[in-house]
Amino acid sequence: MGGFFGVAAEHDCVADLFYGTDYHSHLGTMRGGLAVHNGSGFTRFIKDITNAQFRSKFDDDIQKMRGCTGVGVISDYEDQPLIIGSHLGTYALVTVGRISNLDKLSERIFRGRMTHFSEMSGEAINPTELVATLINAEESFTAGIERAQEEIEGSCSLLLMTADSIYAARDRLGRTPLAIGRKDSSYAATLETCALPNLGFGIARYLGPGEIVRFTADSLETLRPPRDAMQICSFLWIYYGYPASSYEGVNTEVARNRSGAALARRDRSEVDLAASIPDSGTGHAIGYANEAGVPYGRPFVKYTPTWPRSFMPQEQRIRDLVARMKLIPIRELMAGKRIVFCEDSIVRGTQLKDTMHRAFECGAREVHMRLACPPLLRRCKFLNFSRSRSELDLAARKAVFELEGDSTRHLDQYADPDSDRHAALVECIRKRMELTSLQYQRLDDMIEAIGLPAEKLCTHCWNFSRQG
Repeated sequence: MGGFFGVAAEHDCVADLFYGTDYHSHLGTMRGGLAVHNGSGFTRFIKDITNAQFRSKFDDDIQKMRGCTGVGVISDYEDQPLIIGSHLGTYALVTVGRISNLDKLSERIFRGRMTHFSEMSGEAINPTELVATLINAEESFTAGIERAQEEIEGSCSLLLMTADSIYAARDRLGRTPLAIGRKDSSYAATLETCALPNLGFGIARYLGPGEIVRFTADSLETLRPPRDAMQICSFLWIYYGYPASSYEGVNTEVARNRSGAALARRDRSEVDLAASIPDSGTGHAIGYANEAGVPYGRPFVKYTPTWPRSFMPQEQRIRDLVARMKLIPIRELMAGKRIVFCEDSIVRGTQLKDTMHRAFECGAREVHMRLACPPLLRRCKFLNFSRSRSELDLAARKAVFELEGDSTRHLDQYADPDSDRHAALVECIRKRMELTSLQYQRLDDMIEAIGLPAEKLCTHCWNFSRQG
């Protein structure tokens, strides 16, 4: 997925830039980067954060950085920020999103014999460099950013830093969030609003879909007004958004509490304890416990000092091992208990099956699972938050294949929570995971818990009744 932070200040901004970027560490696993402009030129550092936290990699580098404008990024794949020299001037660029038509755009650029691209590992093209090429094809930064937003399929939000200002642009359909923070003598742009309060910033405003703004330390101007149509990713509130962050004015933890309450209202199970699979399931479980009137407990505790991210390794086998190492069971809270666990979703289900098996090993009498979203029947084609290479990796699509002999048949019916096929899918997954019971959130309940109009949300992963 990835995240970014940019700041313009009347004074040195490096401390705000460093910690503001660090607050996005949960969104990326491969690269971290910082760039500042000190009035005479750019200073930039990019680090591999595959096996270390962002903060530890930049402790020494920030001592060498001084400047009043800066951008930082946490990335899943490519090196960023890039320093680009062009007819528009020299600038630093960071991007977040997924360019689905990367190959098509690069082929067209090559046919025009306009440029070349630096090679990434595996001969891949750096998506941020391609965005820079699209921007450079126009006569102004604003026109170039607009062109990039129009031509990119998928999503691309960006920060572009010149010597004295920062351009912030949200992707065309607003699939990723972007907010502007303000404090005395400083403006900031951030994907995660949780980066703002501890640095003294308040939320000044949220950018709309396709909106482009330019800010300095003491000014903020809109260069392109927002579009009407929005398709922000629903999974922000369900899974990968940070609990202390708000998107479109809706706080993530509050939405998860409402989600858990909705699950409890449709549940008739008698249980002794409501619990979560930490961390993303915690807000849902608290909401469930409060609504159902059952105790909330922590039968699994997450160990984070040396295992900061369970999805960090590239190999699935190692990711599964890391996930197991991080969750430490407390037998005394499970022995003889009927427990309902809340979790954000089931993607592949391999880690979750192992965790639930450990609950039974610790003496749990019953293990119920409640998911905060409907069955995932499609991979996301707009953002890079999932590592699933095929839709057959998805537990729900595997179940469809088992039931139909074809993973593509009757998907609209499997997505319908009132259909017999949906019930058969849930039962197939329940048996595979060896659970006492399994229940998914209904799509309408999920949307209501988020609190935005359905037409403003992207529900592509679950919804077969409309595009988006």
